[in-house]
This record gives sequence, C-alpha cells and structure tokens, in this order.
Amino acid sequence: MRSEQEVNRAIEQYADTVRRICFVHLKNRADTEDIFQTVFVKYLLYSQPFASAEHERAWIIRVTLNACKDLLKSFFRSRMVPLEELSDRAASADREQREVLQAVLALPEPYRDVIYLHYYEGYTAPEIAGILGKNVNTVYTRLTRARGLLRQALGGEVDA
Repeated sequence: MRSEQEVNRAIEQYADTVRRICFVHLKNRADTEDIFQTVFVKYLLYSQPFASAEHERAWIIRVTLNACKDLLKSFFRSRMVPLEELSDRAASADREQREVLQAVLALPEPYRDVIYLHYYEGYTAPEIAGILGKNVNTVYTRLTRARGLLRQALGGEVDA
C-alpha cells in the first residue's frame, strides 16, 4: 500500500490525464468522477514499485482505460441511456474546437484511443503500442484510418 504523500503526488500529476481519458470514453462527468476515484484507489493499493515515471504513467493510463471499458460493459450501464454532455472546457471553446472534439468522440473506440494518446498525450506510435498491448503497425494503421475518418467527418478541413 502506498503512502498518502505518494497518492497525493500521483493525483496532482495525473488527475487531468485520467479525467480526459474518462471523459473521452464515458462522455459524462459523473461516470468520469467514479472512474477517477477507482483509478487512484487501485494506485493506493498497488504495492509494486514502478521502474520509472513513464512506467507509472503508462500504468495509470492502462488502468483508466480498463476501468472505462469495464464500466461501459457493465449490466447497469447497458440498461441506461447516457446523457451526452461536453466538458466546460469544450463548451467554452470556439465552434471549430467543438466540432473537432465531437468528431473525435464519434470515432470508434480503437481509433479514439490512438488519436487521444497521440495528439493529446503526445505518445509516439511505439509507446502507444506498448500501452495498448498492440503491434506498432496496428497503431500506425489505426492512426491513419482515424485521420481519414476525422478528415471525412470534418469535410476535409483538418490536416492531421
């Protein structure tokens, strides 16, 4: 079990990343906050040391993605109709940013994941492959296809 100081440092360092990943997948604030708590409780209880800060970050992202997928597959979630809402940041952003965000959120999950990790978190394709447990060429293919879908959805205006 980790110390309170370690958990507080991790929350301070990774809170935005976890919330953004959750919001991209779950598209509502309440579920995002639930998964946020789940991720950091798992971090608190995870006693093994991390090899590096990058390993710790990748672990947090992987746990977040898995928790989101588990929630989306849950019996309760499948029996309710989700309310689609945008984050305050997206709501205050200009029209073009909202269109891009909506286009990204509309992508199928595998494409949404690689686009998010590449463009929002700054990971390279080999790093994304490691995080998602996929072949590097698969990541490159998904990035290319996702860019094409975004270009098509946005009327060819975005040069990704």
